[in-house]
Amino acid sequence: MAVYRFKMQSVLDIKEKLETQAKQEFANANIKLMEEEALLADIRKRKDDYIEEGVKLRLETIDPVAIDINKRAVEVMEDNEKAQEREVAVARKNVEAARKKMMDARTETKMYEKLKEDDFKEFMTEEGKAESKEIDELNSFRFSEKSKRGE
Repeated sequence: MAVYRFKMQSVLDIKEKLETQAKQEFANANIKLMEEEALLADIRKRKDDYIEEGVKLRLETIDPVAIDINKRAVEVMEDNEKAQEREVAVARKNVEAARKKMMDARTETKMYEKLKEDDFKEFMTEEGKAESKEIDELNSFRFSEKSKRGE
């Protein structure tokens, strides 16, 4: 029996490597998104803490300097929050781009796997035909040998 060899195996191997790479990029983009979202949550918590501190400062004896410092801290945290929201949006876009790239790579890999499967089926059919032909030839040879011997 002949050995099966897929003619485009090197292409399939490359497609599988590209798919693995795309999966890793997707995982990295997801990790980055989670980090950015965690940072945004931390900024929002700090801002809320400053707001709460500002409320307490206004309820106690009035210290204009402390209230002003607190007000500026809240403003800085609001600016940080907006900047971080932009970073989260960028990270989300990167995740979606990585997801699309991963899905495209998977589609291409599946296409080559299907080609390989179809090629293998065709190979097996051809092998079956060749084997059948050999058996027929062997039987013909045996029959002719028996005929020559007069059996």
